[in-house]
Parts: sequence; structure tokens; C-alpha cells
Amino acid sequence: MSFGFPWGLLALAAWGPLVAAYFLRRRQKPVTVSALFLWRTPRPRAEAGPRFERFTREASLLLEALAVLAAALFLADVRWGDEARGRHVVLVVDGGLSLSARGPDGVTVLERVRREAATRLNAEGATRVTLLASGLSPQVLAGPEAEPSRALAALESFQALGAGHDVTPTLLWAQELAGPGRRVHFFTDAMPEEGLAVPPLVRWTALGAPRDNVALVSAQRRDEGPLATVTLRVARFGGPEQVALRVLARPGVGAKEGSERSEPVTLPAEGAATVRLTFENAGDVEVSLPPDALPEDGQARLVPSAVRPVRLALAEALEAPARQALERFLSVAPGVEVGAAEGALLWGPPGTDARLTVGASGTLRTFVGPFFSEKGHPLLDDVQLGGVRWTAGSNPPGRPLVTAEDTVLLSEEDGRVHLNLALARSNLQRTPAWPVLLGNVVREARRAQEGFPRHQLNVGEPLPVVTEAGARYALEGPLGPKPLFGAGALTLPAPPVPGRYTLLREGDPVDVADVLPLDARESELRGRNSGERQASAEARDADGAAPAGRARWPLGVLLGALLLDFYVTRRP
Repeated sequence: MSFGFPWGLLALAAWGPLVAAYFLRRRQKPVTVSALFLWRTPRPRAEAGPRFERFTREASLLLEALAVLAAALFLADVRWGDEARGRHVVLVVDGGLSLSARGPDGVTVLERVRREAATRLNAEGATRVTLLASGLSPQVLAGPEAEPSRALAALESFQALGAGHDVTPTLLWAQELAGPGRRVHFFTDAMPEEGLAVPPLVRWTALGAPRDNVALVSAQRRDEGPLATVTLRVARFGGPEQVALRVLARPGVGAKEGSERSEPVTLPAEGAATVRLTFENAGDVEVSLPPDALPEDGQARLVPSAVRPVRLALAEALEAPARQALERFLSVAPGVEVGAAEGALLWGPPGTDARLTVGASGTLRTFVGPFFSEKGHPLLDDVQLGGVRWTAGSNPPGRPLVTAEDTVLLSEEDGRVHLNLALARSNLQRTPAWPVLLGNVVREARRAQEGFPRHQLNVGEPLPVVTEAGARYALEGPLGPKPLFGAGALTLPAPPVPGRYTLLREGDPVDVADVLPLDARESELRGRNSGERQASAEARDADGAAPAGRARWPLGVLLGALLLDFYVTRRP
């Protein structure tokens, strides 16, 4: 049993005056009569008895008390059985960035969703609400089965800033929470596309409107020494052919003041325009486009993203040709510090524990091709071996990456790279393949360093991170800290909301990355519309079985008790 309006039980206070009326008698004055035979039921005791007396009409009192109870239950909106559990309504809100778009009246789609959700809950007579937000990782905003006021408060504080996604998994999950045959209400800004399989028990409500929009679809920053290079891509989804891009560079280390500039950008009808800017000694760089239907995708804040240096050391046992070839490369390689230091990566001859081994042992053989390489491996990006004369010895351990006949020329073993190469009899070091190959080795070593390999990501992109074994890590973002498990190169799921994410080791910050609210799919607003797709008839019938208002049976009990009391009091 439950009560929709518990204050209605205050009507039970009428029991007090009712019982007092049956016990309390008004004292009558003595009246002298000649005989008592004219009285139907003479009561001599009532003429001069006590003020309170035991009454004789118990049935009437009980019936009137029952009438008061029935009236109180009706006012309190009593429910029994299935009705006592109330009406459970499941709402799903699209968490995509496009719901933050402003309509012609300046009201966002999300604000319209809030109003429609409140109206829908009131019309459905909801007593319990489960509120979900769709996304790459669906969220429970309220519930399961929370009070309607709590669900509406959670929806009021919710911000739709997610990436484009498939809403079907969230809708199927919502159906499980609603129960068999129960309807699910989904709010978004466009009707379902042709061919999209929408569950039949979902009532699809679109509250969007087509709008023109100019948006940033990518923003990256790279720092090399005091020079910062910012690369932006601006796309036009309708609207003006030229916009003014405002860029504000805050002062960085060694700078007394920042700089601000406005760059005119001509936008193509399809695709995006690329803008590249450079700054010296810049701190945070703020980029913004003129306000339009979706201001969120026209702003970005880029923090310094310096290339992390790689520390390398050359082993003393290296042969002279190998040492000279490696030193020539390291003298021009950017972001490389050479010297013996703690944590430096060692390059040395075969048979050592060096991260890169260069040399050949055993019987030497020379190859001029054909060379067979493992396609797609990052160490072989842009490595062209045409015209190379390669002299190799015995096969090194590990997984082969480059082979010639039955000889392994390059292999990888647990993060170590083995270069089976006798430089004194080869010409690889004099071809473009040599610096490209070593540059790939340095790049992979940089990627294996602790922290974020990328410092600017678009919303919806997986977050790569590198951790070291033996330490406790956590990822702190707009939704709070979250522990990380595993060691080495990890690929975390896409963060649910944009913002700044900090990698913590034992509670201390190690590196930061910014997830920007940029997504070309969500910035395309020209196809947004409004409309409604009703759920199937089975869902409406199932919902119709739920109570739509107050229970009527207490009124029947009230009327019956009053009629029976009238009959009892009318009897002689």
C-alpha cells in the first residue's frame, strides 16, 4: 500500500469529534409529565444522569467512522497491489553535442527536451522515473526508479556535449529497465534515418530544427623549443563563405605579454579549410569562431604540448662504423638528448640488453633485394629499401619485420629492436631509409614514455596513455578521479565528456590532455528536424493498464457507509 498524497490522512482527525459526540450528551432540564406511556422508549436515567454515558448506537458510530476512513483514503490517493508500486516511466535523452544547438528563438534543443520531459512525466502520472543519456558509453542520470523531482533536477544539470553515436544500444537497455511491454520515451533533435532499426516500444520525439553552422573540426598544437605551431581545420555546414578566426595566445615562460590576431578564413562548400599559425613563448592558446547556432564547437583552448625529449646513450662496445652512423643521425634528430643518464635508452651491439642493437655476427651475406617487410608496422613507416645493399649475419631473436630469403634483417623482441646489419659492407646508412628507420625507432620510444602520447583529442576518440609498472595511477577529469589498471601502453575508452584530464601517479600529476568538444557529425545541423514516432500499439495498451488518477473505490465505500448509517438510524 502507498499514498500519492499522504497529507490527506489528516482527515482521520475527524474521528475525535465524532467519538466525542457519541459520548457527550447535553444536560436536559427536568420536565414534569402526567404519564410515561406516551413515550416510545422511556429513559428515566437520561433526565438526571451523568453528562457522559455509555451510548447504545455502536453500529452507527462504526459506520460513520468507516465513512471518515474512506474519505481520508481517497484524499490520500491510496493504492494497493500493482497500483501501490506507482507508475514507472523510462526516459532517454540524446547526449550528442548537437542538442546544445540554439534554435531561431535562441533556446537550445536540450532546454526544449527538459520542458517536454516535465510535461510528459506529468501527463503519464509518473511516480518513479529512470533517466538515461545515450552516448558511446550510456549514462544513468537518475535512478533506476528515482523520484520525478530528482530525475528532472538531474536533467536540468545535464549538459549534452558527447560525440556522434548509435542510440540503439541505449534504447535496448532502457527497454530492459522499463520491463516487458512498457514504453520508452526518447528525446533527440532529428527523426530516425532511413533504415535505422528503432525498437517498436520506443516513442521517438525530435525537437530540433535545421540550422547553418561553421565549426572547428580539429585543433592541434605542437611545441618545439620556444616555437608553438597551432593547426586548425574549419568546416562550413552552411552559412557564410568567410569567417574571422580569433586567436589569443596567453604569455608563456619568458614572455612579458601575449598576442591576439584575427585571421580571415575562406571556407569551401565541402571539406574543411586548414589554418596553421605559429607563436613564440606562448602559453595557452584560445581559438574562437563567431557565435552561431552551436557555439560549443567554435571554441578550443590548447595548452602547451612540448615534444618530450628522448634520452639515449651509445654503448662503448659499438663498432666504429655503427657508432659514426648513429652519431650522425643523433646530431640532427629533434627532441633527442644524448648522454649517459638515469633512464636513458641504450643503443649497443648484438648480445647486449640495449633497446636497439646494431651489428652482425656469424657468416655475413649481402642482399640487394627483394626485401620482404611486415606491412603496417610503425617501425617501417615510409621506409623504402629500393637500391639498398644490406649485409647481415646470423638471425637475431624476436619477431621478424624485414627478411631477405631465409635471413632476418630486422626483428622486434619485447620492445627491443635488433638491426642485423654490418655497416662496413652496407650502404643503408647512406640512403633515405636510414634516418627514416631510426626516426621511427625514436618515435616509438617517445610513445612508450609515461604520460599521454597526444595532448589534444576530439570528443569520442579513445584516450591513449602510458603507465609504468609498480605504481598506482588514476585519471582525473570533469567527472572525478578514476583508477587505472595495467602497465605499459594503454588505450582507454573515449572520455564521456570533454574537458581536461590529468594523469596522476601516486596522487601527483604527471601529464595533462584536453578533450575538445569537436565532432563533424554533431556540427552538421542542416538535417535536424522535429517530429514524433509513436510506439507500437502493444506499448500503449500496456501503459493503459496503469492507473491514470485516484482510486475510486474509497468513494464507493464512503457512499455505502453513509446509506447504511441512514438505514440504521431510521430503524425504531
